[in-house]
Amino acid sequence: MLNVHDILETITMIQDENLDIRTITMGISLLDCIDADIDIACQKVYDKILRCAKDLVKTGEDIEKEYGIPIINKRISVTPIAIISAASKGDPVKFALTLEKAAQACGVNFIGGYSALVQKGFSAGDIELIQSIPEALSVTEHVCSSVNIGSTKTGINLDACALMGKIVRQAAEVTADRDCIGCAKLVVFCNAPEDNPFMAGAFHGVGEPDCIINVGVSGPGVVRAALAKAPDANITEVADIIKKTAFKITRMGQLVGMEASKRLGVPFGIVDLSLAPTPAVGDSVAHILEEIGLERCGTHGTTATLALLNDAVKKGGVMASSKVGGLSGAFIPVSEDAGMIDAARSGALSLEKLEAMTAVCSVGLDMIVLPGDTTADTIAAIIADEAAIGMVNFKTTAVRVIPAIGKKAGEELTFGGLLGTGPIMNINSNSSSKFISRGGQIPAPLQSLKN
Repeated sequence: MLNVHDILETITMIQDENLDIRTITMGISLLDCIDADIDIACQKVYDKILRCAKDLVKTGEDIEKEYGIPIINKRISVTPIAIISAASKGDPVKFALTLEKAAQACGVNFIGGYSALVQKGFSAGDIELIQSIPEALSVTEHVCSSVNIGSTKTGINLDACALMGKIVRQAAEVTADRDCIGCAKLVVFCNAPEDNPFMAGAFHGVGEPDCIINVGVSGPGVVRAALAKAPDANITEVADIIKKTAFKITRMGQLVGMEASKRLGVPFGIVDLSLAPTPAVGDSVAHILEEIGLERCGTHGTTATLALLNDAVKKGGVMASSKVGGLSGAFIPVSEDAGMIDAARSGALSLEKLEAMTAVCSVGLDMIVLPGDTTADTIAAIIADEAAIGMVNFKTTAVRVIPAIGKKAGEELTFGGLLGTGPIMNINSNSSSKFISRGGQIPAPLQSLKN
């Protein structure tokens, strides 16, 4: 059984090393809200979210006070709205406005699920919802969107890649007066998990219960501090230190998840044990890699050290909880990680190196700012490349890029808060348009034939 004694060792981690519960996310099924009348469907959606999540924020705050554990975000994820909106005639942006209204009423930081799953093709509501994403993200503050365009089992929907290249570009353009913030709330996935508590990619999968609690933990600063105490350790010992540290972090996440589940009266789903960085000093995944022995993140050896880190985090986490899920590993969002920001500014970290790193980390090309004149076809090709890494390697990969409208490489976008500051990175200027214009489906790899 878990008890408070399991987390006593984390007191120093919380006070001095930026350890926190990054999010408690309540997943809510909206399948019973489907209605042919869009206004009735939206009212059902609003009513159900409030019924399920009205006490979510208060519960999180109560647990924070009682256990002294910082819980940074309280969030909601819902059934992909493309499934709900397909039965209704009308503008799907109405659902986005309903989600925004519900998020404000519940007091949560974000609500995810303005989403579509199109890895093998488009169903009735998918195109309409995807085309509405730029407007939906422009007129809302708390709504997040995601689209799954590929999987190991199905291959990659190249038509969806092409469409999402245009959507990302449009989302940047319609929020250009707000540092293109729309793109920071939009993720394009391959092999999207149904129980991910982290935004912007969270949605509540159709195989999930009616309502559930998922927890995301975070502690890059804790891992770095532990490694700093062993400067002469060999690489095997480094992996062992990371495993032991991840075990302690995950136990804290399990405790919070179980307590929230009990108080809210809904099942406890998973602990996502991802090391999610912030722009704060001492809370960086890049700095962990540098503690292992790199002069600067992005140099030769970066992919190897990140692979070691990701594997050790998973091994330590699964020993601490039988409910590990979501993404679970190490995130490398450029604008949200102080060390990544410094590495990108110095030129040590390139887009190509980041792509190589995504083969061994938790997600993919995350919070990367591109020059403002980057074309939709180039964005689509970046999405296709990243999806190919995920498809072939049986892993989740994602793309969250921000074309900085009106700005060039070497300049920066400043989002503030957890989203941080994004140095605009150089990209390859050669065209991928002919490849993207071919359309169709990239076939599933041989690895998919596991039955």
